[in-house]
Amino acid sequence: MNRLLRVELTRVLCRRAVLVLLAAAIVVPAVIGVARVLNTREPSAEEVARAEQLIAEERDTRWAKRELASCQKDPAEYFGGDVPEGDLEQACLEWIGLSLDNYLYVDRLELAEERDEGAGFAVVVVLAILMMLAGTTFAGHDWASGSVSNQLLFEPRRPLVWTAKGVVVTAVAGVFSAAVLTVYWLLLYAVVTARDAGLGDGVLLDCLQSGWRGAGVAAAAALAGYSLTMLFRSTVAALGVLLAASVAGGIVLAVLGVDPVWNPGLNIGAVIRDGMPYWTEGPCPNLDDGVTYGGDVCEVEKTLSLGRAVLFLGTMLVVFIAASLASFRRRDVP
Repeated sequence: MNRLLRVELTRVLCRRAVLVLLAAAIVVPAVIGVARVLNTREPSAEEVARAEQLIAEERDTRWAKRELASCQKDPAEYFGGDVPEGDLEQACLEWIGLSLDNYLYVDRLELAEERDEGAGFAVVVVLAILMMLAGTTFAGHDWASGSVSNQLLFEPRRPLVWTAKGVVVTAVAGVFSAAVLTVYWLLLYAVVTARDAGLGDGVLLDCLQSGWRGAGVAAAAALAGYSLTMLFRSTVAALGVLLAASVAGGIVLAVLGVDPVWNPGLNIGAVIRDGMPYWTEGPCPNLDDGVTYGGDVCEVEKTLSLGRAVLFLGTMLVVFIAASLASFRRRDVP
């Protein structure tokens, strides 16, 4: 088995199409990361000066003077019982909208936001797609070139050959994706730290864990692509099934009114984010007086847990593997 694994690893790393996909798995996240860093840069001194000039001009207008004087005279009317301590004039200026935040747009780089809804999530999706393509390309080339029959001459035990290929494809995809995502988050963390931006406790670890879960998704995508290609003996057919399951499947389920919890895309998001909120029909919440709001059925928000998502996706993957392995054992090899 060890010899088979070494041979398959060499074959994977010598396949030019796979190397191109691995290179893309480095370049694309790098481009996304650089773009996020540049787009979230701190404003220049000229931009700050221009914003301060606009604030000063607006402050000299009649309405601003009137509102500022009224706020300073009776702050309770503006702030209620929570009258700010310290610089009351500055607080009043901010309340009426004369602050840098309103005149100077800054898209700040925040790791938590990048992890949940920003570029970090997109990077994982890109890696999963590229690793899936790597898995299908690797297996598809073997069938297209007829090298599978030659391999079986040296190792006639078909399950062993199938397993060796699958283990290598999965390991390469998982380890490579984990390395890329780890470097990605560490570099973003270095940028945020250099900018002296505040970080919550454990944010970096949460981002790294999200990346490692994403690497698991990428490894599973590579294994799914490999399994279906070995089943259909065609790269195009395997990609068609995976595309239908991940994209069209969600649309069909929505049209048929099936609960979103069965949407493969939602489950993938739940794995990456450690739980995913979604909207579905459910009993309407009750008001304080016991009256049901809006009728008997409402759109309610629920959360798809990580465990359920792993179980759902894992079951799909096991079905793919079982069908592929059974087909490879029984069907004739040209």
